[in-house]
Parts: sequence; C-alpha cells; structure tokens
Amino acid sequence: MLVFMTIAAIALPPCPDKPNCVSTLAKDAHKIAPIQYKSTPDAAMQHLLTVLRAMDRTTIVASDAQSIRAEFRTRIFRFVDDAQFVIDEASRTIHFRSASRLGYSDLGVNRKRMEEIRAAFAAQDK
Repeated sequence: MLVFMTIAAIALPPCPDKPNCVSTLAKDAHKIAPIQYKSTPDAAMQHLLTVLRAMDRTTIVASDAQSIRAEFRTRIFRFVDDAQFVIDEASRTIHFRSASRLGYSDLGVNRKRMEEIRAAFAAQDK
C-alpha cells in the first residue's frame, strides 16, 4: 500500500530572490499553478513520467511513488534547470518547483516549460 503526502508535508525549497524560478508553493511572483489530476496517484505519476520522458534534453534523476526529480538542459547554452514534482493525494494535485542552476534571469524559460508540461499532462489525463 502506498502512502502519499498531504500539502502540509510537501517540502519544496523556496525560490531564490531571482526571476529564474517558479514554484506552486510560492506566495510571490514565482507562483505558478500546480498540475491537477483525475486519475489515481500512481497513474498520475506514471503519466507525468511519460510526459517528461517525451521532452527533449530532459533527464529523470530520481523518481518514486511520491516525487520526481528532473533536469532540463537549455537548447543553446546547455544550462541545467532543476525541477522537483511532489504529489498531494488529498487535493489530487502535483506540486512542483523549477529553477535555473546559474544566472539571474532565465527569460521565462522555466515558467514556459512548466506551463507546457501542465498542458501536455492535462491533454492526456483521464
């Protein structure tokens, strides 16, 4: 039997004071909407893994029933952005944080990528 985290137990690092990070748990300009799912938590995580694996320049660093850690490389300069996804069964939500490892601004790349992931997930969530 799998046990899933509730929102109180979700721990994503806060975003730094730079515009190169987004988080579903942020309370400021870094805030971004989480991924909602309709399926079971197991199916949602498997579906998210499928979405991530289909993306270019993406590496799944670690995954389990409750979370996924991924790295995304930018197209031209190959900078690495780190993302964490954590499931909240109680609200049928996947919370996430995505941030650039280097630099100050990412020109909105993390926000755009996470919006694309949410859209791809929603298009296939049953």
